[in-house]
Amino acid sequence: MACVIIVEDNSLIRDAVSGYLKLDGYKTLEFGGVSGVLDAVKRETCDLAILDVMLPDGSGFALAKEIRAASDIPLIFLTAKDSESDRILGFELGADDYICKPFSAKELVLRVHALLRRTGKSDGGKSAASGEWQSGNSAVFIDEGRHSVSVDGNPIELTSTEWKILLYLASNTGQVVSREQLLGECLNYFFEGSERTIDTHMANLRSKIGQQWISTVRGFGYRFSGIKADSKK
Repeated sequence: MACVIIVEDNSLIRDAVSGYLKLDGYKTLEFGGVSGVLDAVKRETCDLAILDVMLPDGSGFALAKEIRAASDIPLIFLTAKDSESDRILGFELGADDYICKPFSAKELVLRVHALLRRTGKSDGGKSAASGEWQSGNSAVFIDEGRHSVSVDGNPIELTSTEWKILLYLASNTGQVVSREQLLGECLNYFFEGSERTIDTHMANLRSKIGQQWISTVRGFGYRFSGIKADSKK
């Protein structure tokens, strides 16, 4: 489980960012100011930090400089300071991304996904999907090396996107995966209304492998319902 530090003095924004990240399976450490952040970076196994700039007890820019001297974790500035000079300064201090307020919480989560994936710190290990899965009297076999899927011994042809979605769901079996997470991890984009695209791909995938394999968690997303065959021994 990846850990994200959130440094934001506005409690409403801090809670919203934390809530969206936790919904997608992240652990968060939250701070209302500079105090204690650097110690947490040094002490905890943290994977990314989201920093406001204007904080009650110091500057996020100064904090970023201290963090960068102590750690190579990815940094995202989330701030109302939106001038070109501020953005340039942020990147010069070692930021990996710079997001101006007001912002979309969904887009922020997707940027976190993308950044952790690029830096190799994402939790989405794909090897866990390979193997035989069982659900009731049915079995699905996923061979990641050969890029193939079979249901009850019958080969199934999947599109590239359907393959990515199945692999990601199976890699996170038992967990609820949001539409936003699937968009970021499997389609690499997000725009208003694009959740419907995931619904379409999901309907097609279910029609091919069987409805029982993927359950809908209303208001949250989807869950892969299979059980790994070797885990039952």
